[in-house]
Amino acid sequence: MKYLFQFLVILAFAFAGELLHHFIHLPIPASIYGIALLFLALEIRVVKVKDVADVSSFFIAIMPVLFLPPAVGIMESWGLISENWLAIVAVIVISTFVVMGFTGLVSQVVIRRRRKK
Repeated sequence: MKYLFQFLVILAFAFAGELLHHFIHLPIPASIYGIALLFLALEIRVVKVKDVADVSSFFIAIMPVLFLPPAVGIMESWGLISENWLAIVAVIVISTFVVMGFTGLVSQVVIRRRRKK
C-alpha cells in the first residue's frame, strides 16, 4: 500500500505538470513542470522525502529501460538524422555542459541553504 501511495503522489505531480502545460502555452515539456512542482513541494516540505523515496529509487533503478523506446525511435529516423548529425552532436554536447553547470549551481544553492538551517 505504501508503494501505491508513493506512486500516486508522483503521478499527481505529473498530472499537475500536464495541466500546467495545457494552460500555459510555453515550449516547456509537461514533465518539466511536474518535476519542478515536485521539487518545490519537497523544498517547502509539503511533501516529505519519505513520501516518495522508495518509488523514486525504483524509477531511478529502471531508468535505463525507459530510454529504450526513444533509442529505437532514433534508429528508425536515422535517414533524417544522418543529414544533420554534426549539428545534432554539437547541440547535445553544448546542452549537456549547460545542464551540468546549471545542476551544479542549483545543488550548491540547496546545500548552502540547508547548512544555514
